[in-house]
Amino acid sequence: MSSSLTTTREYRVSKTGSIDGLELTEGPVSAPTGNDVLVKVHAVSLNFRDLMVVLGRYPGTKENVIPCSDAAGEVIGVGDRVTKFKPGDRVMANFSPAHLHGDVDAEIQKASLGANSDGVLLEYRTFPAEGLVRIPEHLTYEQAATLPCAAVTAWNALHGPTPLKGGDFVLVEGTGGVSVFAIQFAHALGATVIATSSSDEKFGIAKKLGAAFTINYKKIPDWEQEVLKITGGRGVDHVIEVGGVATMLKSIAATRYAGWIHNIGFLAGLETEVKASEITNVILFKAIMLRGILIGSVSQFEDMNRLISGQKIVPVVDKVFEFTGAKEAYKYLQGQKHVGKVVIRVAND
Repeated sequence: MSSSLTTTREYRVSKTGSIDGLELTEGPVSAPTGNDVLVKVHAVSLNFRDLMVVLGRYPGTKENVIPCSDAAGEVIGVGDRVTKFKPGDRVMANFSPAHLHGDVDAEIQKASLGANSDGVLLEYRTFPAEGLVRIPEHLTYEQAATLPCAAVTAWNALHGPTPLKGGDFVLVEGTGGVSVFAIQFAHALGATVIATSSSDEKFGIAKKLGAAFTINYKKIPDWEQEVLKITGGRGVDHVIEVGGVATMLKSIAATRYAGWIHNIGFLAGLETEVKASEITNVILFKAIMLRGILIGSVSQFEDMNRLISGQKIVPVVDKVFEFTGAKEAYKYLQGQKHVGKVVIRVAND
């Protein structure tokens, strides 16, 4: 670590309620000690969660937080107990650096970056060595920055108690970050992917990534019936449910008996006339497994990277913004016109 490096530019959410609450300021940089690793952040990717944080709609967010959870960067200093990494290594931080393996718990959730604790929208940051993973060699920093939340979430969903297998049907809602990774992973593992979207233009990318069937839910409001037709009336084995309660009943109808619905987000909004009993009753009588996904562990991250490296999977980056244009990146994300991920380039070297 350079002796002249004492401060870092960083964004903080000084006031919630709008994207304008993002404030570019400065904070201190400390030399890494013990098991710490100092990382020069090269790129950060945005998630829907990051938008909810600045709008004040994400529970458990600390005041004046540094937002964002997903970063890729270069090791520039290590503590005296670090043996896994050295200066020059390219790394990513896990969504929660405390989630090394196994199930999530309250302490792991408290350590989640970008809401419960300070995140990664800054130039330099120290991480515990055990919370870092190496970047696959074929990926750029911008591509790698998309992996920690969206990709690991998709991987965790497809590799739960009943892992995806070749020949399964997977229903993927939308073409955002998690959904696009789910298409890529499911296709690479031999599953048949059905993708939904409100835009026919986005289907071209979805098909190139591996979607065998596409359904425009604006043109076909009863899209769950179309899914049943495609699967011969059986229903899909796995659903990547990013819409939330507003799309849950349709997802349940599209799922086979004893199939899996992986509940990841609420992009379709929280306002709905659906009663809880309508959901619980049909889940019961179809023996459907509904599973909440809270990203994943370092162990899952490393497993996923082996597939990414082996199959040379390349994340879909929709648009890259410069560090000083972070607010514009957030506004672009809010517009929901993107396919894949929105990235902020922090360092240009």
